[in-house]
Amino acid sequence: MASFWHDLKQELRDIWRGADNQWHHLSVAWRNLSRQGHNLGYVVMSIGGTLPERSGPPRSFLQRQLPLPPDPLSMQMVNSRFQRLGDATNVQGVVILLDGLATSLATLQNLRRSIERLRESGKEVVVFTPYLNNASYFVATAANRIVVPPGVEFEVFGLRTEASFYKDSLDKIGVSFDNIQISPYKSAFDMFDKSDMSPELHEQLSWLMDERFAMMVDSMAEGRNVPTAVIQSAIDQAPLPPERAIELGLFDAVAYEDELAYLLADKTQKKESEQEGKRPKATLTPWHTAVGQLTRRYRRVHPRKYIGVISLEGMITMGESVQPPIDLPIPLIGGATAGEATLTQLLREAEQDEELAALILHVDSGGGSALASDLIWRQVDRLRQKRPVLVYMGNAAASGGYYVAASANHIMAQTATITGSIGVVMGRASTAGLYEKLGIKQVALQRGAHAHLYSDSGPLSQEDRQLFLEMITRSYTQFKQVVAKGRGLPFEELDPICHGRVWTGRQAKAHELVDSHGDFVDAIAQAAKLAGLTINEHETVPVYNLYGSSNNYQLPNPYEPAENLLKLFTAERVQQLQGPLYLWPVVLRDKW
Repeated sequence: MASFWHDLKQELRDIWRGADNQWHHLSVAWRNLSRQGHNLGYVVMSIGGTLPERSGPPRSFLQRQLPLPPDPLSMQMVNSRFQRLGDATNVQGVVILLDGLATSLATLQNLRRSIERLRESGKEVVVFTPYLNNASYFVATAANRIVVPPGVEFEVFGLRTEASFYKDSLDKIGVSFDNIQISPYKSAFDMFDKSDMSPELHEQLSWLMDERFAMMVDSMAEGRNVPTAVIQSAIDQAPLPPERAIELGLFDAVAYEDELAYLLADKTQKKESEQEGKRPKATLTPWHTAVGQLTRRYRRVHPRKYIGVISLEGMITMGESVQPPIDLPIPLIGGATAGEATLTQLLREAEQDEELAALILHVDSGGGSALASDLIWRQVDRLRQKRPVLVYMGNAAASGGYYVAASANHIMAQTATITGSIGVVMGRASTAGLYEKLGIKQVALQRGAHAHLYSDSGPLSQEDRQLFLEMITRSYTQFKQVVAKGRGLPFEELDPICHGRVWTGRQAKAHELVDSHGDFVDAIAQAAKLAGLTINEHETVPVYNLYGSSNNYQLPNPYEPAENLLKLFTAERVQQLQGPLYLWPVVLRDKW
């Protein structure tokens, strides 16, 4: 009887959705008919800020009543707008006003790909920007034309990284730091126990900078159709005045924003204006005006299935995810956290949703707690046995961020994504010297041989260090087992690409740590392909961000026989340790 009602409910839902598709088709046709002959010319959009990949959850009723700042423009919103503009038959082109970008290279690559996709739809893309720095110019070179106001200089100076080391300062105040690491490439705590950059860290930062600089230069040169040597020479000579930059082919025109309409006038408009004795002028329409006047393309929506998106952003921790009101630029303290309690609940709900065709796990994290990473990984591993899981890596998916991704059916990243860092590190500060300088006497009583292990009352003894080393060795072995199983790589051959080494997405693909490169639109297409669904000009699949449906605790489903059988052939799970960290050597400051 339960099966009968379930099938009836599904049939009624299919009928309703089929009718909804037909109504949508008719409404699109009527909308387009009513907008025939209404040419919007160039639609003007402003893009800037941090550009998070996904939009945040809808604001509550109370939040909407407060004078809160608007949500930041996300890549999800940009891609949605660009698709609508690409579909519109009454739009000639798009003018993008770059207002200053404050994000990482992988996100900039996503924005470039979005612009390229808009051009592929037949629209001309013009970038107007008062900024000619690394970020803005990198994005601008994806456009057909680049226009800058007078007085702007070419200030693409290249890449530079700096590392600070606090050991000598800590010594002065009587604080010491024990850094327990299996490999010197796992350098998350080097800043606290070293006075200078280690050869391994220098080597690692060098190969990362070489890769990222090459990606940046190659993309700029390709976008402007000039040799890479021209871009490299311009970078070395920067700053350059606009006249010299135009001679080198670095951008196309110099004009104020109020002159864009005259600059973009085409030949037809020029002839008509000459006949009327007027100055030729193109039509410019701001996005907020154009959005209600765009023609649309009908795409049939799949009646039963959808692709879900869960975002894991920030440091991975035990407990609930937290988004602080401000992002503090303090190592290992500021920023959002990805709590295992929140993530495991979301993944369990996704696992039990029959309408979920595939899940995209969006990971933008440099790692964190080894235990939390393992608990999240377990839910990902369970889910992918029932339906496809695609991990899409953002600016970083390193250490614990890679751990949670390792068992996915498919891993996609941008070429500039920072990933890998497969290793473990632990650290413990000792404040005994500080208390002594302050004249504070500490007296401790203890029961249990190792009750002092996480205390900061003194430096680690040789026996203590050995205990910590054994703990991270077990965690490192577990990490490699997860990678070997998830990626189908020989366990005994992993060390050369592990031991904490950090890679770009391009290097990671060469090492078989990721499967493909692309932006989030590409990830959606790949997830649909894994699920056997079709996305093209005529058909689409709904894509929903998943934030959790309730505050009720979601129990995991019991182990299935297939899981029990599979478990017999896998290594023992990592011990429930609080100390080991799957953490990369760069501090993340992402918004969530």
